[in-house]
Amino acid sequence: MSSKTATQATHARRGHGPMQARDKPKDFKKALGKLAVYCKRHWWSILIALVFAVAGTVLTVIGPSYIEEIVNELAAAISGLATGQPIRDVNIDLVWDTGLFLIIIYLLGAIFSIVQSQIMTTVTNKVAKRMRYDISTKINRLPLRYIDSHSYGDVLSRVTNDVDLISQTLNNSISTLVSSIALFLGSLIMMFVTNWILALCAIASSLLGFIIMALIMSKSQKHFNAQQESMGDINGHIEEIYSGHNVVKAYNGEKASKAKFDKINKSLYNSAWKSQFFSGTMMPLMNFIGNLGYVVVCVVGAVLALNGNIEFGVIAAFIIYVRLFTQPLSQMAQAFTNLQSASAASERVFEFLDEKEMTDESKKTENIQDIKGAVVFDHVKFGYDAKNFNLPKSPLVKQKEKQTLKASPINFKKAIAKYNPQKLIIKDFSIDIKAGQKVAIVGPTGAGKTTLVNLLMRFYDVDSGEIRIDGISTQNMTRQNVHELFSMVLQDTWIFDGTIKENIIYDKQGVTDEQVINAAKACGLDHFIRTLPQGYNTKLDENTTISAGQRQLITIARAMVQNGPMLILDEATSSVDTRTEIIIQQAMDALTQGRTSFIIAHRLSTIKNADVILVMKNGDIVEKGTHDELLAKGGAYAELYNSQFETY
Repeated sequence: MSSKTATQATHARRGHGPMQARDKPKDFKKALGKLAVYCKRHWWSILIALVFAVAGTVLTVIGPSYIEEIVNELAAAISGLATGQPIRDVNIDLVWDTGLFLIIIYLLGAIFSIVQSQIMTTVTNKVAKRMRYDISTKINRLPLRYIDSHSYGDVLSRVTNDVDLISQTLNNSISTLVSSIALFLGSLIMMFVTNWILALCAIASSLLGFIIMALIMSKSQKHFNAQQESMGDINGHIEEIYSGHNVVKAYNGEKASKAKFDKINKSLYNSAWKSQFFSGTMMPLMNFIGNLGYVVVCVVGAVLALNGNIEFGVIAAFIIYVRLFTQPLSQMAQAFTNLQSASAASERVFEFLDEKEMTDESKKTENIQDIKGAVVFDHVKFGYDAKNFNLPKSPLVKQKEKQTLKASPINFKKAIAKYNPQKLIIKDFSIDIKAGQKVAIVGPTGAGKTTLVNLLMRFYDVDSGEIRIDGISTQNMTRQNVHELFSMVLQDTWIFDGTIKENIIYDKQGVTDEQVINAAKACGLDHFIRTLPQGYNTKLDENTTISAGQRQLITIARAMVQNGPMLILDEATSSVDTRTEIIIQQAMDALTQGRTSFIIAHRLSTIKNADVILVMKNGDIVEKGTHDELLAKGGAYAELYNSQFETY
């Protein structure tokens, strides 16, 4: 089966990542703890920013005590009006000095806030940059099994939406939370210093705010988690639908795809609505608590003032303190709301970063330098579902044996063939291929042809058995070394955003223009390229339309330029017309001279000159020989070959 077929089959067997992730428990503290550890290299910068935030908050808190002096001075000056006495002169020097001092401390507070904001902005962007880099490098260390079993859109959502959300939260919420706590504690202390009775009244009226905030946070976290998961689902669905838009149109799948989109979109709407509803209730409730505090302070303060227990300036100062005391409640509520979203995003990001990677190959020293190209498959067994294999409830499997198998990955894999052999795609494959041979692999869809190539390239590791190149096991070689041995042309073409020349060269170093042109001529692509306005420097992007066959020719030219000592062609001519196929076939014949070549083909007319043809069925070789030998045999190959020329 093709690589795309394998991917789709794996998706069907195992489901998309987000759907699985949703079944896992969510831990708010654990996710934020991981984020804190991830940011530890920036702790000093964050600490300095928080010091500036606290310093700015302290300067804000001490302001009302000086406003109290001004109010008391003005109140004393007009205190005689009630008894008909004239207004006494106001101490302008006191008002001027106090006002100037307030301007200075508020200006310093603003400067401190700007400094901490700049520091946090720098830190958060560095964290986001590093996180994206780690995700990018992580992808290169993940086995193909993970990529095949997860939606591309979901992975992209983790790189973009989740990382951006974490960055915004770190930038806005951390410093806001610390400033709010400092402002809350500072105003609380200053209220008790000013008047303990009014302080207790303000606290009593604000206690309701804490209770409401705690209740909302306890109910809303699950909705923030669901929102982030649904965001990944909808990105994955959109990516799949738009990448296969022609197929959806051709099979009238718009209704089904729209129904699925509506289902995911509704789920996203519900979770987003609920999370935003809880988030939106924070501010109005906190404003109500603040206004309630104003009323309580004014009423109680008026009674105390009438009894001569406090001066009028204390009430004025307390009205400001109540605002400073309740304002942090709403800020802390908003900060915690943002942290909940960041927690859900962090969990998804770190879940990805914690995925099991390919085995460390730094200690592998086997390296083929002067390759000849002899390849041996020695009793190879492999199944895509080996990782998810569940032992059946059968009297054949005793409880003790189950525990032993689960404790040992090697025994666990062996159990597949013993208790559930249908899980295997390659059941027991053995073949000895001589250096320089052209090997064609044919068979019905799902026979394991592409899987065999995936194992040869070590995109997947075998469950048992061994693959050897020039007598060296591929398990003892690094994947990079194995990949360097092959040039590869896949059925699914891949063209990146760049010029035609860059697409042909790709990662090959030291390629001359002459080599690029010769490769293009060899596969019949040169004439088409020269008809383009900028020739080989024509940029391929979403605005440049080229046919599927032309894309295939570019990938073939890329393989020619790579010039690997061995060659893999997986349906390399599937997207070209018959005339172009003949041109490509001639180029392939020249390219395969002296190289061990593996050719997967459905058009059996293209493999007549293969040195050996392997006919696969259900993961096994059912026939082996040359074209003429297999036709004379009249077996499975002859049936496949003749079926392509039957007249209906």
